[in-house]
This record gives sequence, structure tokens and C-alpha cells, in this order.
Amino acid sequence: MDHNSNSTEDHMHGSLFALLRRFVEHAYDYSTWMKLLQSTGLEGASYQMHEMYPTRELFAIVNKASEVTGIPVYDLMEQFGEFLVPDLLLIYNKYVNPNWRTYDMLLHTESSMHGAVKNQDKRTNPPMLLVTKKGSKQLIVDYYSKRRMSGVAVGIIKGIAKYHNESDSVSVTRLTAPDEERVQIQVDFLN
Repeated sequence: MDHNSNSTEDHMHGSLFALLRRFVEHAYDYSTWMKLLQSTGLEGASYQMHEMYPTRELFAIVNKASEVTGIPVYDLMEQFGEFLVPDLLLIYNKYVNPNWRTYDMLLHTESSMHGAVKNQDKRTNPPMLLVTKKGSKQLIVDYYSKRRMSGVAVGIIKGIAKYHNESDSVSVTRLTAPDEERVQIQVDFLN
């Protein structure tokens, strides 16, 4: 199977595929992952953490998972985003100030985490996040990505709040349609 059929095609870091597999196995089981690969024509694909793979393969797996489970693609992406947080924080731990809570972490994602991602592997292309303070109780997150995966971004924000035991005091609202290249997300801090 040729993962590199088109050099102009968008590619994603293997870590996302490896984490997607863990997400599917955690939510369902190993055989569900194998069935998803088989039904998308990707059987035999073994996604390695430090390789790059066509983005369309990730979407093929997620679309098939949506079809099989009846869960909309956006909702699955959001659940996946939330699931990613503990692993992402483990991987990028050294770029995170241990005193940061959800508010500070969101403010520093682009400079700290995404900067680190790009430094560790020049091939990566994480979405661009522009975070604007609206007072001490609100942030507006502008998510820009040609991949149109805002569900993952919303899930990550919710996952960060959950990780810091702030789910009850952090409200996440998507202000624009989920499948645009630019999606605006409002995060309110209720305490």
C-alpha cells in the first residue's frame, strides 16, 4: 500500500493516527479498529508515531467510524480531541508551566505547544490558533486549518478543562459552523 501516492497531498503526523487507534480501542476494542481499517481499504496499515501519512486516511477512518457507530463525524472528532489531552500533556509536558490552568494553557498553546511541535518535527503542520482575551473571564479562540477539524480543537479545550478539574467552571461554545477553515470558539470561565 502506497501512503505517498501524491506529494502535494496534505499529510499528518503519525502520532495522530496512533492516538486515533488508541481512542477507538479505548471506546470500543481492537477488533473495531481492525474492521475500520479493513472497510476503508487500509488493512495492513500500521501507523508509526514518527512518520507522516495522508490526512485523507484519517478522515476515511473517522467517516467509517461515524457510519458504523451512528455518531456524527463532528462529535467523534470532539470526543477524540478530549481523549488526546492527557497524552498531549504528557508529550509536551516540558513546554507547559505546571502552574497553568485552562485559561493560561489556552493563551499559550500557539506559542508553547505548537511551537514545540514544529521544532520537534519540521514536517508537522498543526492548526493556527489565535487566542484573544475578552477580560479575565472569556477567551475567543480562532482556529484556522484547511483540514477543517474544529471538533478536535473544541474537544481539546474541553479536555484541558477536564484535566484541570475545571469542567464545571469552563463553558466552551462554538460560534461558527464546524466545518469551515476558520472556526471561532468562545471559552467562558464561570468562576
